[in-house]
Amino acid sequence: MKIKLKLELASGQSMKGAPLELLAKGVAIARGVVDECGSVTFDARPGTAQLAVRVDRSTLNEG
Repeated sequence: MKIKLKLELASGQSMKGAPLELLAKGVAIARGVVDECGSVTFDARPGTAQLAVRVDRSTLNEG
């Protein structure tokens, strides 16, 4: 199943290219990247769980 989200930050900053994780019960079940329009699509298996989204910091360069 596809889950589509549109992200808008209150600051107006772009999230383009941000790697995101879709979590079910705190465990990453899908990953996606924010496009130029602020949208991200996750491919996930159907199920019942409380979902959350977080930035996948493991792919970001810290420097």
